[in-house]
Amino acid sequence: MTDRRAEALVSTAWLAEHLDDPNVRIADATFHLADLGRDAQAEFEAQHIPGAVFFDIDDIADPDHELTHMLPDAKLFAEKVGALGLGDGKKIVVYDSLGLYSAARVWWMFKLFGHDDVAVLDGGLPKWLAEGRPIEIGAQNPSPAAFTPNEHPEMVQRWQDVLAALDKPDLQLVDARTPGRWSGAEQDRYPGVRRGHMPGSVNLYWAELLNPDKTVRTTDELRQLFDARGVDLNREVITTCGSGVTACMLGLALHMVGNDRWTVYDGSWDEWGRREDLPAVSEA
Repeated sequence: MTDRRAEALVSTAWLAEHLDDPNVRIADATFHLADLGRDAQAEFEAQHIPGAVFFDIDDIADPDHELTHMLPDAKLFAEKVGALGLGDGKKIVVYDSLGLYSAARVWWMFKLFGHDDVAVLDGGLPKWLAEGRPIEIGAQNPSPAAFTPNEHPEMVQRWQDVLAALDKPDLQLVDARTPGRWSGAEQDRYPGVRRGHMPGSVNLYWAELLNPDKTVRTTDELRQLFDARGVDLNREVITTCGSGVTACMLGLALHMVGNDRWTVYDGSWDEWGRREDLPAVSEA
């Protein structure tokens, strides 16, 4: 399988050398779950990588959906990212303040809407700060840019797609939540959802994809993690999580090990776990 590490990730050293490159744009995609009580926008204004804009996944989302940060349509995505100066012909580098978490979802969104020249900053803001690299403060006022979407709807799954897939003997459904949330031993962090997981899913906790310094583990190590769960990397994989954020980390890892047959269940457990008409398994 192809190793796409150099295409999917950029190092802090590379980004430091390209801060003034007119063909590079930087987006801070930090997102925090509501129960943490943290304000990602305020944190961005307190410190961010020079030239970065704040990409709010709750704002660049479907405004009519009852769940948060569900995918917007192509027109809205183009309008929103264009207003941030993230346009055609630019290499977009995405990071977050946790090292790697929500940045992977924004990477996936750009891929889904046809912008392939996008990469994740390996180690994110923690590694950047640990190395003593420069920061900026305050809000940004970017110059608008034109973004031309070319949507790939096959990269996303809806609940109806996942439900239909449960009957397939070759189902591969990988859940990025903590082992306790996946098994049902812990109450999920999204209020109003059931405990447990979708039938047939296996658990690969997103944090296992990372080294202690929040950089992504080697490609061989990523393969071993999937192999240990019985995932055939030559076949289709559906990724899921709490609300479609860390499922994209699994997608990024699958992309890096050469699997082109992965999709993200956008609503994930926040949607599935609320619906009593959809099957669930709890090991608690």
